Amino acid sequence: MTELPVMMPASPEIFLACAAMAMMMVGVFVRADGAYRVVSTLAILSLVVAGGLVLNVGGGRQEALFGFFLVDDFAVFMKILILIGSVLALVMSEGYVQREKMDRFEFPILITFATLGMLMMVSANDLMSLYIGLELQSLSLYVVASFQRDTVRSTESGLKYFVLGALSSGLLLYGCSLIYGFSGTTQFDALAQALTGDDTSKGLIVGIVFLIAALAFKVSAVPFHMWTPDVYEGAPTPVTAFFSVAPKIAAMALFLRTMLGPFGDLVADWGQIIWLVSVASMLLGAFAAIAQSNIKRLMAYSSIGHIGYALMGLAAGNEEGLKGVLIYLAIYLIMNVGVFACILCMKVQNRMVENISDLAGLGKTNPAMAVLLMVLMFSMAGIPPMAGFFGKFFVFMAALNAELYALAIIGAVSSVVSAFYYLRIIKIMYFDEPVEGFDKVETMGLRGVMIVSGLLTAVLFIYLPGITDPATAAAASLFGG
Repeated sequence: MTELPVMMPASPEIFLACAAMAMMMVGVFVRADGAYRVVSTLAILSLVVAGGLVLNVGGGRQEALFGFFLVDDFAVFMKILILIGSVLALVMSEGYVQREKMDRFEFPILITFATLGMLMMVSANDLMSLYIGLELQSLSLYVVASFQRDTVRSTESGLKYFVLGALSSGLLLYGCSLIYGFSGTTQFDALAQALTGDDTSKGLIVGIVFLIAALAFKVSAVPFHMWTPDVYEGAPTPVTAFFSVAPKIAAMALFLRTMLGPFGDLVADWGQIIWLVSVASMLLGAFAAIAQSNIKRLMAYSSIGHIGYALMGLAAGNEEGLKGVLIYLAIYLIMNVGVFACILCMKVQNRMVENISDLAGLGKTNPAMAVLLMVLMFSMAGIPPMAGFFGKFFVFMAALNAELYALAIIGAVSSVVSAFYYLRIIKIMYFDEPVEGFDKVETMGLRGVMIVSGLLTAVLFIYLPGITDPATAAAASLFGG
């Protein structure tokens, strides 16, 4: 009985691991034609229950697994975002996977295992548990990216992601070995105590640089973004929707915890790198997307730009910056899920279309979807009073208060440039001659996700404390508040 309280902080992860293994057995023994639906339903229920367990464990600082695992308000906040992203990805994927003959029971199980890895990443309190969580997530995502194995694009995207992901894992391991070699520990709390002095060794700084490079790959920040457009375009659309939210949020959570936790006192050293990565990501995301004709590739470059804005808060290196990043990620989740729900509705005569030109005249052929997509595009561009404006507002204010004026100016210029391609989509929908209308939305889940995300994006300003208050508590917990 004495072991139970010790393991309580890790109860969501333990439950999810057991549920995923049980689902594998269910998938094998249920009839083949009904296995996907049964396992998918069980996966969604398991993720919802895991969310309840996360809230039940609560905040405050709690450790488990010999200090390798940590739960605090920051972990709770990020885990809830990840679980919401995973559940919505499964809900949105239902019609697509059945139509494209992807309805094999392994799909929701892989999503569940990837989510388990993400939850472990968020609670990592040691370089070793960090790596285990990251690899559990990555190995699942490699398979999911190439899940539509009968198509060249999907298998190619999975292979590219695997090869470049293996490179980033090597960078991560090399960085971790340098950090351990020059500090004598892999535990985050011990690292924080060891790095309080001014005589930080150059070898340790090199190790941190390798660590940043590996994490920048996971969040697809420049110059480690090269996999993102190809994988986003080639992977099945529900998988792309999943990639764009949950893994991004988990990797940013890991980025924040490692940089502001054990290496928080070295912000003067790593802050310059984050500054450069943020600037490069914002500029590339703004300018490279202009020439795109495929909407999934455009969203890939858009996500690179959004990561650049989020990294502005990390570059500030303080509690206000962290709070800005958390608010930004929560709003980014709402917006991005909505946009990909609309992309999943881009279907003509039972065939998926992905070109931006296919949206021509949507305001006449499908006014409701056009309004929702218009709201989401305004929000992506950061136009008030949409939710996206407030996400940018908090990270920009954090950068300005940290006297990172050049970073804030570059961010503002990038935001103006990126508004061009978001507004171009609205122009195409309302002012171009209509093309063939889209098929009727086939599942209630997809329609519901689209409507709820659009409404939340439009009216979030009415009750902004619903996001800002939990984000403030989460940021304070990471800084020991």
